[in-house]
Amino acid sequence: MEFIIAAEDITIRDIHKLMISGAKLILSDDARERIVRCREYLDSKMATQTEPIYGINTGFGSLCDIKVEPDELTVLQNNLIVSHACGTGDEAPAEIVKLIMFLKIRSLSYGNSGVQLITVERLIDYYNNDILPVIYQQGSLGASGDLSPLAHMSLTLLGMGEVYYRGNKCNAIDILDEFGWEPIKLKSKEGLALINGTQFMSAYSVWGIIHSENLLHWANTIGALSIDAFDGLKSPFHSEIHRLRPHSGQISVAKHILNLLEGSELIERSKKHVQDPYSFRCIPQVHGASSMGIDFCRQIVTTEINSVTDNPTIIPEEELIISAGNFHGEPLAIAADYLSIAVAELASISGQRTYQLIKGGRELPKFLVAKPGLNSGFMIPQYTVASIISQNKQLCTPASVDSIESSQGQEDHVSMGANAVTKMYRVISNSEQVLGIELFNAVQALEFRRPFRTSPKLESIVESFRKDVPFIDTDVIMYPYMHFSKEFILRKLMCINEYTSSGKTVEEDAYGCMA
Repeated sequence: MEFIIAAEDITIRDIHKLMISGAKLILSDDARERIVRCREYLDSKMATQTEPIYGINTGFGSLCDIKVEPDELTVLQNNLIVSHACGTGDEAPAEIVKLIMFLKIRSLSYGNSGVQLITVERLIDYYNNDILPVIYQQGSLGASGDLSPLAHMSLTLLGMGEVYYRGNKCNAIDILDEFGWEPIKLKSKEGLALINGTQFMSAYSVWGIIHSENLLHWANTIGALSIDAFDGLKSPFHSEIHRLRPHSGQISVAKHILNLLEGSELIERSKKHVQDPYSFRCIPQVHGASSMGIDFCRQIVTTEINSVTDNPTIIPEEELIISAGNFHGEPLAIAADYLSIAVAELASISGQRTYQLIKGGRELPKFLVAKPGLNSGFMIPQYTVASIISQNKQLCTPASVDSIESSQGQEDHVSMGANAVTKMYRVISNSEQVLGIELFNAVQALEFRRPFRTSPKLESIVESFRKDVPFIDTDVIMYPYMHFSKEFILRKLMCINEYTSSGKTVEEDAYGCMA
């Protein structure tokens, strides 16, 4: 299977389909021509250029006024890569590294960066052979692009640094030797083209959109299951209520919940109570707000992944080389902060539903065990939820409002977008665990409603879940089931996306897949 790198815009769903398909990348003929044309223009320009052009024949950052002689331009670019590889902290996950490489290839393929064709082809070789550079999470300010993380990626093209290959961490030069590849000899501007750009932030953001969209779907699904387990009311989801406050996300969520509950015996039973707690009654309003936040962030990230973000930008057809600021990560930083908040709210309201299920109301036993006191039952999973939700609140402190002056004042406002996206990654992963624990609790609570049944759609999920997680009658070690509950969501989410990439609706695919 092949994926052709061309000029046409792509969507986040296109990228996810690529990632799960294992397709190999190929440059289109047009992309090759654009890359070569831009390089030839730059070489021609440098043959006669006497005036300084930032980053091409000058130093970098606050050293931009120091001119570099023509015979030192390759050394200049090599030095840039070596000196900027200053990452620390945890390593970026393999799936993120692969996204970084893909997005860098995409950006360079527009033919506005001045790289050699062989440089782009080597990145494609890495991608296609699952050679993954070691990239660290800390080090980028998200404003001159993701300088440090991308420098670690670029080091490996020069035969330096480390990569993962076939599960082993190796020296990059050893992998080059194994494949018979020579280290890339950078020409003018190439080092800057490689490390300027927002691909570290963008890769995390693409991952974040994919996971948050799917988490929203699961929040609705698990929320509907909890409604029936709690003996909740259907009336808060009536379409006329949401017509009077017509936020698109609210309308969509209410419709989804009603669809999920269609055919449920439990939801149609007469109720002793006239109102549900907010965590049930206000699912359309809260999940809907998160849905609209995710939609907003998707628009920003989609624009970013179809953009040229290095500096200076070369426009051969206009004979222009312009130093500007497309590398500044502010759009992504704000989007990542917003996405973190939107997802954290899905976890927050989920945690409250979990609490309501275990507290002993609505004829459910305390902590969802038949003999509470002798058994603690589901007491402590709710503690874990509370701990995670508290951490989410701390992680949702915005990174984008911070800025620290760097490079002797030349780079005097930075986005901190790299910090925003790595925090976002943790918030989403945390929230997947919270929703998994709610699912664990809801399926347990549902057993106390038997012989009444929820809807066929929800019963199919319960049946699938029960293949690995039994009813908890007396105290057992809980954490393996809690971990499995998160993995269950992630496994099914991947399944949903495999189907939705074919163009079917999420709802159709989800239940066909889950069954």
